[in-house]
This record gives sequence, structure tokens and C-alpha cells, in this order.
Amino acid sequence: MGEVRTERLVVAVLTYRRPDRIAALVPVLVEQAAGLAGRAKAVEVSVLVVDNDPAGTGAAAVTEAAARLEAGACPVTVVVEPEPGISAARNAALHASGDQDLLVFVDDDEVPRPGWLDALHATYRATGADAVAGPVASRYADEPEPWVVAGGFYDRAHRLGLRTGTTVPSAATNNLLLDLRTVRRANLAFDLALGLSGGEDTLFTSALTAAGGRIVWCAEAVVSDVVPADRLARPYLLARTAGLANSSARVALMLAPGRGRRTALRARTAAAGIARGALGALQVARAATRRDVAGDARGRRALARSRGELLAACGTVLLPYARQG
Repeated sequence: MGEVRTERLVVAVLTYRRPDRIAALVPVLVEQAAGLAGRAKAVEVSVLVVDNDPAGTGAAAVTEAAARLEAGACPVTVVVEPEPGISAARNAALHASGDQDLLVFVDDDEVPRPGWLDALHATYRATGADAVAGPVASRYADEPEPWVVAGGFYDRAHRLGLRTGTTVPSAATNNLLLDLRTVRRANLAFDLALGLSGGEDTLFTSALTAAGGRIVWCAEAVVSDVVPADRLARPYLLARTAGLANSSARVALMLAPGRGRRTALRARTAAAGIARGALGALQVARAATRRDVAGDARGRRALARSRGELLAACGTVLLPYARQG
């Protein structure tokens, strides 16, 4: 029998000016990485942090956190990517993982649940897929007001009922395992034009699927998204909703083949935005007469989505991740 080839996996997390969070997350990732390396056959696991702050605030915090880890813990590497934007940071992770076989993305405001990395890797091996995505469950640092809950601004219920092994056409990169060999064969990278608007993950994973790759779901690989108090304010939530709708519509237009189909999709997007806006305005008006908190939240969310879609149809880009300095 031939020698079993060692599989190399890196867990990558991107960070930007959240030194306390990244310092707390690194030991959790190291623990899960060491656990997988100890249980799975012929697997080497490491942790990579990409600091998107040119000042390296995250890098310094990670270095201090890594120094406190027990001797023999899995390797922790830090790189600083000075170019602003999530796409540049994700591409830096791809570049830094050039000699690895598998790359797992997770965000710095998430906390993986026990068994998360084991579940992703086991599903990858069981299915032979080119990527494995898992669910993100939001939890709040402070109790949100009823309006926020009723509006469902952080609901991700559209895939919660999927069974492990189900094929999905695209995925977010906040909880995703990638087979880097497939990524390299398809010559994929994250689009820098979407670095400050979002949607780069949908475009990337859609391109992976278009290149013949298969993405499957893993219901057991759960991470918790910790929502801070400042992201529960109504203006932030409505701006976030508009930004998500805008980037989603723009990515769909980018993926549409040919000018004719893009023109038709642009018209449908505008029509859908107008219809959604009209319905949202009606919901808000009715809610005002009935003092209906839930109706007002849903109506204003619909109006925000309408705004994002209509702006995308007109070619206007919202930049929710633009930096102020």
C-alpha cells in the first residue's frame, strides 16, 4: 500500500480593528484545529489571520494571544493586507494559503460551536464536494427591541431546514470550507470591485459552481454571529438591508450572460423593487393606524430592500463597508 498523503487545512479569519475579538477568537480556532488534527487521519491544521488594518492592530493582538497558547498548539500565522476591502483581504488569505489543500473561512465576529470544524471536514470527506457551507445563527450582545425582532433583520432561515449533503448553488464565506485545488484549477479570486459593497462571496461561489464545482451544506457546522448593540439601531439596520439588496441585485446582473439578458434582468429588478416599495409603504401606513410594531418593521424593511434594488437597477452602488478614515 502507498503512503497516505497528508492533507493540509488552514482556518482563515479576517479582521479589521477588532483586536479584543480576534484575540479571544484565536484560542477557540486553535482548539478546534488541534482537535481535528488529533482525530482525523493524515491532516495538518493551522490558523491564519488576515489583518485588513494597515496599522496592524489585529496582528499585534493575535501575536500576544498566540504567545499565551500552550506549547505544541497548531501554528498561527498573521499577515497584514493594507488594501481596504473584504475582497482584498480574502484574496490575501488565498495567496497565503498557496501550498494548502483546504481553506476554511470564518469571520472575526463569530464564535464556532463545539464540533464545528470536525463537521465541515467530515462532510467534505464524505461527499467529495469542492466546498462545504454551514449555518450562521445570530445572537445578540444586548436584548433587541421588539421592532428589530419583528423585522427579522438578522434572520437566516432560508437554509436552516437543509439537510447535510444538500447541494447549494452559492454560499457566504462566513462559514465555508473550500478545496483550494478546485479554486486554483478554476483560477478564481474575489472581485475587488465588490470589496466595499459586499456580494463578493456570492459571486465567487457562483463562479465556483459555474466552473463545475459542487457546494454542499453541513447543518452541524454552526457558528454563532455575535451582534453588538450598535448594530441594532434602526438606521443601521435599514442601511444594511438596502446594502444587502443592492449587492445581491448587482451580483445577479454581473452573472447574467449577455447584454440582452442583463437588460431584461435589470428591468425585472426595477419592477420588483417598485412593487416591493409599494407594498412596504402600504404596510407602514397600515401599521401607523393600528400601532402595529411588527407591520411597521416589515414595511420599512421592504422599503429599504426596494431602495437597494432600484439603485442597483439604475447602476448605483451602495458602499456599506466604505471606511471613514
